[in-house]
Amino acid sequence: MSSSTDAVSVEEHRQRVLDAIDPLPAFDQPLMEAFGLAVAEDVHATVALPGFDNSAMDGYAVARADVATASEESPVHLPVVGEIGAGQASLMAVSPGTAVKIMTGAPVPAGADSVVPYEWTDRGVANVVISRAPTLGQHVRRRGQDVSAGDLLVEAGSVLGARQIGLLAAVGRPSVRSRPRPRVVVISTGSELREPGTALGRDSIYDGNSFLLAAAARQAGAIAYRVGIIRDEPQAFLAALNDQLVRADLVVTSGGVSMGDYDVVKEALAPLGTVWFGPVAMQPGKPQGFGTVGEDAVPIVTLPGNPVSSYISFEQFVLPAIRKMMGRSPYVRPEADAVLTHPMTSPAGRRQFARGTLSVVDGRLAVTPVGDQGSHMIGDLAESDALIVVAESVTRVEAGETVTVLPLDEEF
Repeated sequence: MSSSTDAVSVEEHRQRVLDAIDPLPAFDQPLMEAFGLAVAEDVHATVALPGFDNSAMDGYAVARADVATASEESPVHLPVVGEIGAGQASLMAVSPGTAVKIMTGAPVPAGADSVVPYEWTDRGVANVVISRAPTLGQHVRRRGQDVSAGDLLVEAGSVLGARQIGLLAAVGRPSVRSRPRPRVVVISTGSELREPGTALGRDSIYDGNSFLLAAAARQAGAIAYRVGIIRDEPQAFLAALNDQLVRADLVVTSGGVSMGDYDVVKEALAPLGTVWFGPVAMQPGKPQGFGTVGEDAVPIVTLPGNPVSSYISFEQFVLPAIRKMMGRSPYVRPEADAVLTHPMTSPAGRRQFARGTLSVVDGRLAVTPVGDQGSHMIGDLAESDALIVVAESVTRVEAGETVTVLPLDEEF
């Protein structure tokens, strides 16, 4: 792929990435491993829930006709012919005119159609005094009342949460066909970078980007591998990249994609002819790159080095790629409308993604721009919970106008 000096739109570059990404192959995974993953099959119940009529209360299983007249003034006396505990169903039937002690979850024996709770009895052992009559079928959970055999439980494409995992286990599924978490390798480049916890020189900075991007990838559902800092030397970068490809479904780099003398990612990858580099009509995040590397054509997304540019680029291009690999949709965050609380300007011809904080004012969603919109202001980024999206054709937005926002902390 060749480089281009003509800026492409955000949608064009995102589509470039998505067109080259395929969902990862699905396979059967144990239920707990499938938590948070997209199911790749329709799952139907093979058993009913409950699987048998069972008691919803601790009490006595009876035929309702035998206790229909029971009251405080005129209680009914019945012999107790046995006891049934959950998972201990030795008594399968009862005769008319008798009662059987029964525990919650235990199967209701043939001949009984209702359960009298302990609270309505004297809790007798050989004989029981019943002072209140249940309605027919009261406190009995009927077979198939919750789920019938053959019911569709989970549709293909659904994401398995705790409730869905519990349901699949309850119908006896030990595993489910689902798409795995993508393995995302994150590489930061820059001779000025240092690991947190080490000493800084006069011209060095701590590497926050790789932590930011690896955490964002993990939050998106991927398995993130953060690689140590790579100095601004093309051969060092290529060596590190080649070492990582064996465990990568996707590679994300930060830095080295602009027009400088030490833009190592661009210098190393451009000669391969498989990676496009060029400007995208957005602010921040104008310099971008995307392509494939290695014998297996592993997708690589190359992001700019300023932390805010890097994060916003991740949101626009990497997050959609991860979600498509996982079989999850939508690929991009849902937009919302909000009232702008303070005026702001925006560059002509470029879509601005400004940081903001959301609130509710007079019953409406409102957004306040956060601090300086410089692409290095990671403190302002951490304070934000939304991106304010200003179209390429708009150069100023007044307070009180409605703007488009991307909430950052909402699951989707």
